[in-house]
Amino acid sequence: MAFHFRFGPGDLLRCRFAISPRWETQEAVRTLRRPHRQAYHLPWLRRIRAAADGLDLRPLWLLMPRSGHNPDFLGPPPLGPSATMEEELARVRAAGAEDPEAVREDLRRALVCTPGALESDLGQRMLADPARAVRELADLYERAWAALIAPHWPRLRALLEADILFHSRRLTAGGLEALFDGLHPDLGWCEDTLTIRRRAHHDRELNGQGLLLMPSAFVWPEVVGGYDPPWQPTLVYPARGIGALWTAPAGPAPRALARLLGRARADVLCALTEPASTTALAHRLGLAPSTVSAHLKALHGAGLLISARHGHRVHYERTPLAIALTTGTPPEPL
Repeated sequence: MAFHFRFGPGDLLRCRFAISPRWETQEAVRTLRRPHRQAYHLPWLRRIRAAADGLDLRPLWLLMPRSGHNPDFLGPPPLGPSATMEEELARVRAAGAEDPEAVREDLRRALVCTPGALESDLGQRMLADPARAVRELADLYERAWAALIAPHWPRLRALLEADILFHSRRLTAGGLEALFDGLHPDLGWCEDTLTIRRRAHHDRELNGQGLLLMPSAFVWPEVVGGYDPPWQPTLVYPARGIGALWTAPAGPAPRALARLLGRARADVLCALTEPASTTALAHRLGLAPSTVSAHLKALHGAGLLISARHGHRVHYERTPLAIALTTGTPPEPL
């Protein structure tokens, strides 16, 4: 049994990456009820416990079956590489107004996947007025975002953006086969078909829409393929580096490096263990973005950093010389 994405010639040209704050909010809510997902997120769980206790998340959990259909209208694939939560929720709310009957069917398909959900008072209330259900669910997602994810979004976004940069380089170096080979152990690529090992069988012809790839901090250890027509087919996979996501920042830079560069610039250089933007580094170090930007420009000018643009943000990464300075490891000889 497996989930198959079948590529045509046009689909190979339409694969793209995106980050979705709404998806991260959804999977964070799901993680609260999935103990097997929580190993890497214990510090986060401790921090948000009180906020989570203040939310009634039962309507969302009712639509998150252990296996089976999840409502597509609640999380349409993002249109751009880095949509805001406000933009994504606007699309969710529009779905209820545009086609309430399609929403009703989407809700019904999800409810039948959880024993007793379809017959429950809450499930029947959703089906009786799908337009109202959409408004209430979108409002609940907005509250969950504010309480559970927004305070931690700079850290999460930095992780997701670093993952996309890493895999974009794999794609450049080795094509789709190299990219898919490194995303998740359950993925396989053969003869223009991407396969996810699953208990159930499902085939999806991409039909020129291509495939949307979304890293997620909260989907681990799973990889998820989803969205029925007309939505763009989407693959959600665990982001690299979640093991260190909630760890405390690294200690101060070595004294010798601080004497060479100055304490502030040395700390910035040592904090770049993964490619990061100015905003992410400022949040990580507790400094003003303008201050971090000035240090990054100086380090870049000295040949210690390289930069690459991702959407509206520029990511900085250490050069081999900078890695040698921060780790004490000599660079490889030319």
